[in-house]
Amino acid sequence: MAPLSASFTKIGALYGAAGVMLGAFGAHGLQTRTTEAKLIKNWETASHYLLAHGIALVAISTHPRFTRSYAPPLIALGTAMFSGSIYGLVMARLRGVEGAGQVLGPITPLGGTLIIAGWVSLLLAP
Repeated sequence: MAPLSASFTKIGALYGAAGVMLGAFGAHGLQTRTTEAKLIKNWETASHYLLAHGIALVAISTHPRFTRSYAPPLIALGTAMFSGSIYGLVMARLRGVEGAGQVLGPITPLGGTLIIAGWVSLLLAP
């Protein structure tokens, strides 16, 4: 396995572990801090994306056909931006931080766009 592929395998494993931990926090700890269903649902969405794309990174980074594609970096960066910004928005809302949406809000769709681009690059890979 090439060093870069190994890096994306480790990033995928990290995302997988973080997705499980943050999902568990959302299911148990977050519900003791808020009753806002939208915040809990957003947290769940971020956790699902983090976990799913962690698994995808491990799979594609170990497959020789995809190790030289743009997919691993696009999916890794997009997932960090997408899920990370949602976690940040939820935490900012819980802490009453004003203006967080103006900073973090635009990052979420940009991250989603990078994830989509990563999947499309897999589709177009030779």
